[in-house]
Amino acid sequence: MSCHFFETTPDEQHYLSQHLPGETLCFHSEPLTRVAQVAKDADELEILSPFVHSRLNTDITDSLPNLKLITTRSTGYDHIAVSEAGERGLLVCNVPTYGENTVAEHTFALILALSRNLHKAYVRTVAGNFSLEGLQGFDLKGKTLGVVGVGHIGEYVMQIARAFGMHLLAYDPIQDQTKAEHFHFTYVSLEDLLGRSDIVTLHAPASPSTYHLIGSHNIHQFKRGALLINTARGELVDTGALIRALDEGILRGAGLDVLEGEEVFSEEKQLLLQPEASADSLRQALRNLSLLHRPDLILTPHIAFDSAEAVERILETTVENINAFRSGKPQNVVRPSVLS
Repeated sequence: MSCHFFETTPDEQHYLSQHLPGETLCFHSEPLTRVAQVAKDADELEILSPFVHSRLNTDITDSLPNLKLITTRSTGYDHIAVSEAGERGLLVCNVPTYGENTVAEHTFALILALSRNLHKAYVRTVAGNFSLEGLQGFDLKGKTLGVVGVGHIGEYVMQIARAFGMHLLAYDPIQDQTKAEHFHFTYVSLEDLLGRSDIVTLHAPASPSTYHLIGSHNIHQFKRGALLINTARGELVDTGALIRALDEGILRGAGLDVLEGEEVFSEEKQLLLQPEASADSLRQALRNLSLLHRPDLILTPHIAFDSAEAVERILETTVENINAFRSGKPQNVVRPSVLS
């Protein structure tokens, strides 16, 4: 029986080959998006390990009669039909923690780049223009940071923010006052957070309840001139509403490591060749294209997780997940009820 890994780099393939010597491993650099990619090995495939751009729907899992384990190399698992997998008796495992500080550091990289106009200054300087006009930034000290989602990443963001001397507000459906006292922040409603924060940063999971958490229904509630940062999931932000907020000056700028519909937008060949690409996904891709040359936006290609240390932690946990499954004591199992 074989293990197939999707969205892998040569370095990752080398690591997994070294640490899973007893397994038959098959590596793919591209995401898993359609049945044809695994049809040849359907009868032998027992373990699948995708990353976030792979879409494991029932068409794929039902085509693999001997599939027993899906171990995603990510914390989020909205790219997997977890409930349906559970009904079929498949185990789904994730990597619960690996990059809290890593994503938090990238969050502040985006904040600092926007607050000090580093992206504009870089483009101007490499063109030989050393004018200071239009490059004046602002201090973070004394500003209010609104953190949406107070999980492990949100906590690290708050620690960094306190070192800058920022004030902290937080929105989370589950409130922990002990945590609030420890990290010196105040829980408020989402509406209150948007209206009072100079910078809003999103650290919520993707779910039906967080889809377009920021959208046309509340984009006008932002404090005028605020910054929006998203290193969580693209689906949290309605791209059309974001564009309108930037055009109208409601938001001064945005730093995005994730985009709504990025799985189609990320590669031109996917956009052009995917027969299943819908009109909505193509429309979303065109919206994303319109973001590329905006001076009030900084876009990074879903790399907030991607430090050498974090990737090694992901691979370590994935190897442990496979070994635990083989020993009959599976770990880090995602339960369908978690999504409800």
